[in-house]
Amino acid sequence: MNKKIQSSVIVPVFNEEKNIPSLHREIVSTLRKLKKPYEIIFVNDGSTDNSLQVMKKLKPLKIISLRKNSGQSAALDAGIKNAKGEIIITLDGDGQNDPKDIPCLLAKLNEGYDVVCGWRYKRKDPLSKKIISKGAAFLRKFFVDDYVHDSGCTLRVYKKECFENLDLYGEMHRMIPALMRWRGFKITEIKVNHRPRKYGKTKYNWKRTIKGFLDMVDIWFWRKYESRPLHIFGTVGLLLTFFSSLLIGYLAIARLFFGYSLSNRIWPLVGVVGFLTGIQFIVFGLLANLIIKTDSHKNFYSIKEIIENK
Repeated sequence: MNKKIQSSVIVPVFNEEKNIPSLHREIVSTLRKLKKPYEIIFVNDGSTDNSLQVMKKLKPLKIISLRKNSGQSAALDAGIKNAKGEIIITLDGDGQNDPKDIPCLLAKLNEGYDVVCGWRYKRKDPLSKKIISKGAAFLRKFFVDDYVHDSGCTLRVYKKECFENLDLYGEMHRMIPALMRWRGFKITEIKVNHRPRKYGKTKYNWKRTIKGFLDMVDIWFWRKYESRPLHIFGTVGLLLTFFSSLLIGYLAIARLFFGYSLSNRIWPLVGVVGFLTGIQFIVFGLLANLIIKTDSHKNFYSIKEIIENK
């Protein structure tokens, strides 16, 4: 009888053929020392180099191959949804996260936490990437304060229950600590080792920065109005209809009792358009309420194949 898997290690991979063998070797070495049943899942995120061929030569390993490059969040989502472990462990595929930190993260999790995040206290990244990360951290603190120092570190451990009814997409992997805290899970962080990249090029660029900012705003909005979109749309709609009604009423009184000419005046049009727009916002809010009450989970990626090398 197979033992119940305790830990599932999930690694998203995109064009990391030279980093894969050593990273897999380090993960296996670390997990064997824990003497607990485990599985290792590498998610091939549409790699265009020989990453998939390299992975097929490694054991033990479960390979989830996506049909196209869907992004790190989607790759993590695919791995998590196919994981069997009670504990989820995530790392980057570039080898900069150190698997030797995993036992420390697990030990901290056993102190009663649901999520333990890695904090790359001494980052080994180019100066430009550090500056961009600092700016992103400032914006995150303003929009989605998650109370951790390093939201961009993929090295984390979670209880599997943290991901129930949660879909990851876009650049949401950076918002996971905030999402977990908002959902009531207990979160902490510890300092971890961060290593220089040996092979390949970083996938981080200005496009991901823009996408990350937009996802941040999306998460902020989702957090405040996910269960009550009518509150924001309805409020805007009521304000527009109220002030537009005041304007229309004022114009009507001015025309009827004071002979105010409305010909060649823009204010009647402003009042009518504002009133109709307000009604539309209220209708949008009602429709949004109906939409969120329907179960519409959607995967933002497509799995081509799953290979298990035991």
